[in-house]
Amino acid sequence: MTNFLFVAAENDAIPNCKAGGMGDVVRDVPRQISVKGDKVHVIVPAYSRLHLNGILLQQLNFRLRGMVYTAFVYKVIPKKEFPNVHHYVLHHSEIQAGEIAHMYHNDSEEPFYTDAIKFIIFCTAVAEAIKKGVFGSVDIVHLHDWHTSLLLFLRAYHSSYNNLRDIRFVYSIHNLAIQGIRPFTDNYASIANWFPEIPLDTEKLMDQRYPDCINLMAIGIRFADAVHTVSPSYKEDILRPSRLPEFIGGEGLENDLQKADKEGRLFGILNGSNYSQIREAKKGAIYLNTINAIFHWLQEESKKYKADFLAHTGEKLVPFLSEPPRFVCASVARLTEQKFYFFKRSPKALIAILQKLEKINGIFIILGTGDPDYEKSFREISYAHKNFIFINGQSEDVIDSIYLECDLYFMPSLFEPCGISQMLAMRNGNPCLVHYTGGLRDTVTHMETGFVFDGTTYNDKIKNMKAVFDEVLALFEKDKKKWDAIRANAKKMRFTWEKSVSAYYKNLYALKENT
Repeated sequence: MTNFLFVAAENDAIPNCKAGGMGDVVRDVPRQISVKGDKVHVIVPAYSRLHLNGILLQQLNFRLRGMVYTAFVYKVIPKKEFPNVHHYVLHHSEIQAGEIAHMYHNDSEEPFYTDAIKFIIFCTAVAEAIKKGVFGSVDIVHLHDWHTSLLLFLRAYHSSYNNLRDIRFVYSIHNLAIQGIRPFTDNYASIANWFPEIPLDTEKLMDQRYPDCINLMAIGIRFADAVHTVSPSYKEDILRPSRLPEFIGGEGLENDLQKADKEGRLFGILNGSNYSQIREAKKGAIYLNTINAIFHWLQEESKKYKADFLAHTGEKLVPFLSEPPRFVCASVARLTEQKFYFFKRSPKALIAILQKLEKINGIFIILGTGDPDYEKSFREISYAHKNFIFINGQSEDVIDSIYLECDLYFMPSLFEPCGISQMLAMRNGNPCLVHYTGGLRDTVTHMETGFVFDGTTYNDKIKNMKAVFDEVLALFEKDKKKWDAIRANAKKMRFTWEKSVSAYYKNLYALKENT
């Protein structure tokens, strides 16, 4: 039996520990490994809250900044139990909940300052836990994004953790745009401050664009035994330099990625989706669920600043309880440049889409929280357009209802490493309109399982996005047979974790499958 350790910032197998698609992957892959008869341990930070109902398993003492730090490993109960899958959180008082999903900090003046500190503590504690045998004898460590790549730095340079060199390390890239760049020296959140005993090999560690900084995303790419992108097309994208805003590629790390590819260490494997034991919403409850969610948000002190807007949204929804719209277009995502850049830079394009929907008694629902500028922009459009429903909050019931009941799921992502939303919408037979990029390119086929737009220039992309939207509405209105065929094709698509994890075993883990 192979013994795995997954180390990540998110894990949706436990409650309240997800901000994005990484949480889904860290939830689902261990479950599929369990099906194959192997054992998986999954550890994430406790963020000063996730350990409260856990069972204290181990106290860890380790050195940072020339002094002894103490952290605690707790075993926690997952949402669903699976054989040989064990979940843990690591608690230290400096690993605090952030503003983003109660996990990440948003340090606008000095990016990654707070998160770098807490993930340095987290990774060093995990290295100590591996050394102490908390997870048994570990065969493979699977790291996720820059938050965990410091384990590879410790493996290469820290004399206390030479034992890590006997373990195979795999590194998954979920979002190359977020890289964890920090100074080498002269900063509390610098590597030299936390590891004064380690001579820094700056040539191997530095960001090529910022020679006085370490790039933790680059460390994962340079030092892992295997590097993984979450779709084949995203792998191809990031081997090329970015050309903003038309193309998002390697984000300054394309040379490192090309080297990993030449060395046979870089693999693009599409994420999967669940098709059984899924959390299902009740059909026909989308507007009631949303109104209920808004009512609860209005009771929360933290949301008082936007109470007027929430009430405004609820008022817009009430008529739909008795007279629902004829067509529902929807998006669910964090409000970031990646997800909604096209709408933020070109609000006239979104307004044009709303006007097209109005002609057929259609609405556009966007659910999300995030960048304050994006929230402000969408609130202003909501006040001005009655068929734009901006749900400025997070609710599992509402999200599930949207995936179940929308007629068209819209993903105009500027770039997309894989994307899970399109899979969830397609699972319910709802076609998607997507930008031809990354994992969206691997999962949606124009006029067969959904709709795709692209363009050579930014203006071309905006023009084609609106043109394809016209095609979608024309099909819906005038060609029910073709529309139903696309819906049926979307529902038949299967992006299974069984297939994906089989590729993990062969390419990432260098193992033969048990089953």
